[in-house]
Amino acid sequence: MSDPTHEPEHAEALVRQSGAPESADRLPVNDEEGNIRPQFVAAVAAEIAAADEARLRHLAGDLHEADLASLLEALPPDKRPKLVELLGPDFDFAALIELDANIRDEIWQELSTRTLAEGMRELEADDALILLEDLDKEEQAEILDAMPAIDRAALKRSLEYAEDSAGRLMQTTLVTAPPFWTAAQTIDFLRDTDAGELPESFFEVFIVDPAHRLLGNVFLDALLRARGFEHLDDLMETDRRSVLVSEDREEVARIFERYNMVSVPVVDEAQRLVGVITNDDIVDVIRDEADEDLKALGGVSVTEELSDSVWWTTKSRFLWLFANLFTAFLASGVLGLFEGQLEKMVALAVLAPIVASQGGNAATQTMTVAVRALATRQLSRFNTMRVVGREILVGALNGAIFGIITGVVASIWFGVWGLGFVIALAMLTNLVAGALGGILIPLLLDCADIDPAVSSGAFVTTVTDVIGFGSFLGIATLWFHLG
Repeated sequence: MSDPTHEPEHAEALVRQSGAPESADRLPVNDEEGNIRPQFVAAVAAEIAAADEARLRHLAGDLHEADLASLLEALPPDKRPKLVELLGPDFDFAALIELDANIRDEIWQELSTRTLAEGMRELEADDALILLEDLDKEEQAEILDAMPAIDRAALKRSLEYAEDSAGRLMQTTLVTAPPFWTAAQTIDFLRDTDAGELPESFFEVFIVDPAHRLLGNVFLDALLRARGFEHLDDLMETDRRSVLVSEDREEVARIFERYNMVSVPVVDEAQRLVGVITNDDIVDVIRDEADEDLKALGGVSVTEELSDSVWWTTKSRFLWLFANLFTAFLASGVLGLFEGQLEKMVALAVLAPIVASQGGNAATQTMTVAVRALATRQLSRFNTMRVVGREILVGALNGAIFGIITGVVASIWFGVWGLGFVIALAMLTNLVAGALGGILIPLLLDCADIDPAVSSGAFVTTVTDVIGFGSFLGIATLWFHLG
């Protein structure tokens, strides 16, 4: 996909040459792969430059939030805040949540406090919090002060919860009813209530007592199938699973996954209902956690974005590379111990990296499985020994197979049959060591309350390099010395 950000000068010309903007609005927004079309971006850029609010609303006023976010990212930086201002109430502020954090901050800084406050009033509480939590205290206070008292109080209360807690994730707009209401009364209530006072989408009515403590819930399908005179306390499910407002969001995601839930109520310590978390919120959590784990395994900061500057990215990656440099010197030190043997047989210097590399790759495979299993709570004290045993056997089997292959190749290559036996035995040793290191190191780090995704890589690489070089050269020294 071409990047219109780098071609603002001829954006208007592209539209005019295609037959004036009247024809541009008939172009599809996305291409076959789902990417936003450059022609559409150019059409929007032209209307922004012309400050034609009516034409712009016709083009982009009804875009889905995801497509609107893609449009913002594709537009030149100077036109992004103008699009928000020109669309006015037709701009969906939920699109800002889909943006790269740096681009969102740039747009944020160009908009007025009043525009931001009005836009966030239309968002669900959890979406508004995503936008607010990236700001400093002064900016938060300025925007909150411009909002109506009810909205301001709800958001302030939510901001007091821990950042990764269920309280930050939940929606505070939900539907509640007393247990003595009938099905007909409840349906009438939903029908007569103004749409703006109801959640944008919901699946159930929560039944609460006078102290607003959660008693149960009635799903909408059960409510619609019930006879009008039936009371909610007869229809409700009393074993509804709930989560505490202080619960970590990863644990909430595991509850959704384990019990196949579409929503879960959130209660405080007194079991009072304070909000609800829906499956669309959990999809974001799962995506973010997987993204963090993947970046951590690669030694990349979890906050790194594609739009970050070269200098910031360099600094964020420096520490991990420095740690790997230290471990590389450690592995080289092992080679130094066998300097004399390496001088006598050049073949050892040629083959040693093969052993270390195979062990490193095998260890990385085991480590990846172990770290992910720990993150998803699949690896527990009940199955740890079985999994460790399995990984040792896998390492031994692969070590034997690749040892034979490498040994045959090395013997033919250098014409020394003993060299083949040495590298085969070293390969077996290192792949078993890699399997052990790949699972035991994450387990030990997890027991020490250290994120295994962040720290395992450097330790595992060191183990396989040191044992790989040490076992190969040590076995070679012993073999040829005795021989």
